[in-house]
Amino acid sequence: MTAEWPAGHELRFEQLLDAPRANVWRCWTEPELLEQWFHPDSWTTEVKALDLRPGGASHIVMQGPNGEISDGAGVILEAVPERRLAFTNAYSEGWIPAEPPATPFRTMIVELSDENGRTRYVVRALHWTEKARREHEEMGFQEGWTQTAVRLEALARTL
Repeated sequence: MTAEWPAGHELRFEQLLDAPRANVWRCWTEPELLEQWFHPDSWTTEVKALDLRPGGASHIVMQGPNGEISDGAGVILEAVPERRLAFTNAYSEGWIPAEPPATPFRTMIVELSDENGRTRYVVRALHWTEKARREHEEMGFQEGWTQTAVRLEALARTL
């Protein structure tokens, strides 16, 4: 059973990927693969930490073409192989409350399921407030996830 998040606090991206679920999972959980697709167009990604256990560190840094930095540090909340990955920027490793980040606090949930030989890919961003959700949306949530999904699908098909 999936709990309902307060109305107006959630952003959602969903797409059917033409790639096997096991490969999509690998792209999310193997740092060398994650670095190849997890960023907007013209950006790069460096995985500094990805400890796939509850409380394990997650630290992903994206860099833009003009030197912009998006420093995404947090913790893993849940990792169910080939099904679900949840993480948040509200804590740092060891469950230490995080300093307020440049982007609003949120919990991200990635869900994968089989659908006719393809992968149903759902990304949910859960925010503390409607204002935080709007800020994240205005940063280009839909465009960014659309761009990354294209690269994710292409990479997952090659594995």
